[in-house]
Amino acid sequence: MLKHLLKTMRPRQWTKNGFVFFALIFDKQLFLREPFVRTLEGFLLFCLISSSVYLFNDIADIEADRKHPEKKKRPLASGKLPISVATTSAFVLALASLSLGYLLEPLFAGLLAVYLAINLLYSRWLKHVPVLDVLIVSSGFVLRVAAGVTLITVERFSPWLYVITVLFSLYLGFGKRRAEMSLLEKGAGSHRKVLDGYTIPLLDQYITIVSGMTIVTYALYTFSAENLPDNHSMMLTIPFVVYGIFRYLQLIQTGHAAGSPEEVALKDRPLQLTVLLWGVAVIAVFYLS
Repeated sequence: MLKHLLKTMRPRQWTKNGFVFFALIFDKQLFLREPFVRTLEGFLLFCLISSSVYLFNDIADIEADRKHPEKKKRPLASGKLPISVATTSAFVLALASLSLGYLLEPLFAGLLAVYLAINLLYSRWLKHVPVLDVLIVSSGFVLRVAAGVTLITVERFSPWLYVITVLFSLYLGFGKRRAEMSLLEKGAGSHRKVLDGYTIPLLDQYITIVSGMTIVTYALYTFSAENLPDNHSMMLTIPFVVYGIFRYLQLIQTGHAAGSPEEVALKDRPLQLTVLLWGVAVIAVFYLS
């Protein structure tokens, strides 16, 4: 049962919580002990609260998941994990993360509470509203970035990063919806009601808009943000962002990205290498230039 509970908590998706480290990295405090420890603690607490959300979401979706070709294998949908155990675990994780978050930083705990509330509304109602469903998912990434800001004293963190986070998360969200549409084809609406509000051509237009805006916004950030080196060396990281966006789009279009973005990234070597090289380049620009 513990194995199935851990699977439902989706530790693979904890990679999303890495956005909590944005403030630490982009404010040049990555190698400072106290800020790093506080951010790491915040990351772990976000893992707990996000796992609580995944449990609540799977409980709400249990009937729909049983009709899905892939999601029917989930522990709750398949009956391997009792609903009572999942419910109790979800409440315990939520209370633990909020309590520990308050001890760490009251404002951080407030953002955790907002994240939990928004996602509970998402699980119950908002995920059935086209476009708004992806916007809500996007807000979760922004809250992670904002949560990281509350944990340290920032001096050089650029507001551009909030805009980039919004656009990039929208790109991933619409990409995931397109992958679901392709996988489920004509029966998409019966598995996920919100998919009735989308068509593949419409999603392609959304993806084109947000992917282009992401690249342009990131490019503008690399030479206009005040906290960057004067030699504009941050512009050298643009090719990694462009390739990463194009690679994920290629996987969507060719039918190789039916899962969530983080699951796709964990399986695709070119994407993993791109993220690694981008991270190394960013650290080199900030800390070595």
